[in-house]
Amino acid sequence: MTIKEELARVVKGEVADDAASISAHAHDASLFSLTPKAVVYPRDAADVERLVAFVGAHPERKLSLTPRCGGTDMTGGAIGESIIVDFQKHLNRLKEIGDGYAVTEPGVFYRDFEKETLKHGLLLPSFPASREICTVGGMAANNSGGEKSLRYGKTENFVESLKAVLSDGREYEFGPLDKAALERKMDQDDFEGRVYRETHHLIESHYDVIKAAKPDVSKNSAGYYLWNVWDRKTFDLTKLLVGSQGTLGLITEIRYRLVHPESHSKLLVIMLKNLDPLPQIINILLKHHPESFESYDEYTMKFAMRYSRDFMKQLGAGAISLALQFLPEVRMILLHGFPKLIMLAEFTGDTEAEVDRKIASAQAAVAPLHLAAWPTRTEREARKYWTIRRESFNLLRKHVHGKTASPFIDDLIVRPEKLPKFLPELYRILDDYHLTLTIVGHVGDGNFHIIPLMDLTRPDVADVIRHLSKRVYDLVFRYGGSMTGEHNDGLVRSPYLEMMYGEKIYKLFEQVKKIFDPRDIFNPGKKVGASMDYALKHLKNK
Repeated sequence: MTIKEELARVVKGEVADDAASISAHAHDASLFSLTPKAVVYPRDAADVERLVAFVGAHPERKLSLTPRCGGTDMTGGAIGESIIVDFQKHLNRLKEIGDGYAVTEPGVFYRDFEKETLKHGLLLPSFPASREICTVGGMAANNSGGEKSLRYGKTENFVESLKAVLSDGREYEFGPLDKAALERKMDQDDFEGRVYRETHHLIESHYDVIKAAKPDVSKNSAGYYLWNVWDRKTFDLTKLLVGSQGTLGLITEIRYRLVHPESHSKLLVIMLKNLDPLPQIINILLKHHPESFESYDEYTMKFAMRYSRDFMKQLGAGAISLALQFLPEVRMILLHGFPKLIMLAEFTGDTEAEVDRKIASAQAAVAPLHLAAWPTRTEREARKYWTIRRESFNLLRKHVHGKTASPFIDDLIVRPEKLPKFLPELYRILDDYHLTLTIVGHVGDGNFHIIPLMDLTRPDVADVIRHLSKRVYDLVFRYGGSMTGEHNDGLVRSPYLEMMYGEKIYKLFEQVKKIFDPRDIFNPGKKVGASMDYALKHLKNK
């Protein structure tokens, strides 16, 4: 009996092992390719329970389950060599929108989720740049963040509760518990009770060490967030499951807290001829509390102008209209040369007049620096900049031939006040490799997405990835930063977690994995037990 035939007896949903399905699930948005044995499309949470129970009952076969929704993960977190569990096909219902919250299954695309919540004047503001193609389940699994995280924080701040199937094959609900409720959970004589007892003991026994291990940055997606689970008043395992990349259990339902977005916004666009004033600009503008503070570099701008037809389609603009929209950039280039960095500071308010006052104040504050800076006038003009910023990675993947947009040092973060010393050292390291690359990011957080363009068929490509990663992360850790502010660990960064946190914290991560997943059936080789040799052997085109 084939694995497909066995799984078809277990679940009500479909099981596929045909070449097209296997190929489609062998890749995500990362550098890697892993060929699974089968793809399962669970019909409902009960299917997920049966699937987990089946895999757990046959440890000798070393089967495992890798959850997948939109497949937009940039780290290799959504691919595996055993069974892919595709939630997008059936577990894709937005169940309820209430007063400040929504209950959803993981396979709902964020674009569809947002369309419905905005009808109620509500928003989940932690969406990433891939908002048009990612799912809300992937956002929870990766602890996604994006342009509005400067003000609102990341997805972990918006998960009020969730349901997940653990390794005993049962679905449980998780949320914040006070001391009395925690005691009741720990008194249970079952698998759930053991998870609570052992997790609480682990954190309480190493409380000060764990608290001190929290990276000193505004956002972090590296490792398991043990420091957020227990403050000796509230115990909340959602803080551990969010961002765990499906390595501790399979999420089946999420209750998200939503916010009421302000109704008006405009951008203050700033173009830098050189990067010298960057730290000063950041410090000045953060005092004016922009809702978002984004950036993209000269290479991204050049790609946008070179492939302007794509932007015409997305903006709904004709050729003449598009040309008129790029006049500020053309004027800047003619007068001062191509800018090194384009910065977008978004200001919001309940009225247009309020937004105009905020932008005027911020523009006046940076005026002594004699920069090219202007506010957007219309929503379409602002959408041009947002489209360039959000679509930069997809633009690279689509149009660059012979080289691949290669995310492996793509999400580093340090505190903004450290940028004056950090950035020159970073650029010196990058210059040693003579790579064409784009740099975009959330400049207000000190979070940069560096995407080199690489020929993955070159015989030395694995060595470049290995050596450049280590040099960049050595620098990041020396400045107290994190190697991932939003994108998580997966295959590409999990091997560096011990280097980031040290042996003691990494061993605690290993213990967490054993508590939740003693048979290692959930997305193995990510977070703990990772190998850079294994990852590099599975580069695309190798």
